[in-house]
Amino acid sequence: MLTLANANPFQALSSLFYPASCVVCSGTVAWREYLCSDCRARAPRIAAPFCAKCSEPFSGAITQTFSCANCAHRTLHFDCAVAAYRSRGLVRKLVHEFKYGRQRQLRHPLAAWLGETMRDARLRDRRFDVIVPVPLHRARERERGFNQAMLLAELLSRQVAVPLRDLLERIRYTTTQTAYDRSERMENLRDAFRLRKKMHVRELRVLLIDDVLTTGSTLSECARVLKEAGALSVHAATAARA
Repeated sequence: MLTLANANPFQALSSLFYPASCVVCSGTVAWREYLCSDCRARAPRIAAPFCAKCSEPFSGAITQTFSCANCAHRTLHFDCAVAAYRSRGLVRKLVHEFKYGRQRQLRHPLAAWLGETMRDARLRDRRFDVIVPVPLHRARERERGFNQAMLLAELLSRQVAVPLRDLLERIRYTTTQTAYDRSERMENLRDAFRLRKKMHVRELRVLLIDDVLTTGSTLSECARVLKEAGALSVHAATAARA
């Protein structure tokens, strides 16, 4: 916890007159913390066993590596997609308020959860050349006011010291994915993305970023475009897993 002894003068003065508070319960928290310990404990973590490809948890007693029904009988173009938390309860509420309630300050706790994915064994020892956010269509971004994946990717880039590049663009406006099943989501996204003009990704190891993984269709389509443009590998990380 920050004390006046180790704070800079501005932080010390701010902490006296404007004490930080938890974004969920308004309880007092340390400087630059956004969730209190009780609220952090309410965020449902993903624990083994889970799908090695998409992080879908499994409730049975499995000790070996496995692929879930979500990944069976279809091609997912990312090498793997990692999330540390389930989009349930408190996590889902924060994601929803961030995206649709325009509560931009919530990018900080979500980016902290995103940062935890980098300790996962599937990502921990890998070197990445570039972080790439999943893009929004221009019309959707104007409507929302920001691209949530970009805001999270910016914070993660600072955490892990990997450069951020806005390599992809969404060229086809698609209706919301929430009403579609797995196959319909993939069809809805076909040819929706492309590499931006004068951008290159050849021989790069890419970390693709989004807020939530549901079926993986959006991440897969982005990964397909990147790999067809010459990316060596495309791993994905999200703040939460539906």
